[in-house]
Amino acid sequence: MTKNEFVKVLSKKANLPQEQTKALLNATLESIVEVVKSGEKLLFSDFGTFYISNRAQRKGRNPQTGKPITIPAYRLPAFRVGSTFKKAVNELPKKEEKQTKQTNAKNKKK
Repeated sequence: MTKNEFVKVLSKKANLPQEQTKALLNATLESIVEVVKSGEKLLFSDFGTFYISNRAQRKGRNPQTGKPITIPAYRLPAFRVGSTFKKAVNELPKKEEKQTKQTNAKNKKK
């Protein structure tokens, strides 16, 4: 799903015009970047946490020459999924659950 498609979904759900929804989404995303960039964790209860993961300097190899190189330390934005979000994604509707069990049973026979 693209950002514009998501704006349409969000616009309908929030009962807001698409332009207003797009502006709100852009402001939200920019704010998330600013907060995480400043080094703060951003916690949305039961949804997840945005944070910075610090990667240490390490040794590596240049794949073209094979010579050893030093890979500098860097910061990486990260997201840890919350429990409610994780459960929601892993819940299968009853019909899909039956199909999955049948597919697994067929695969075991092969």
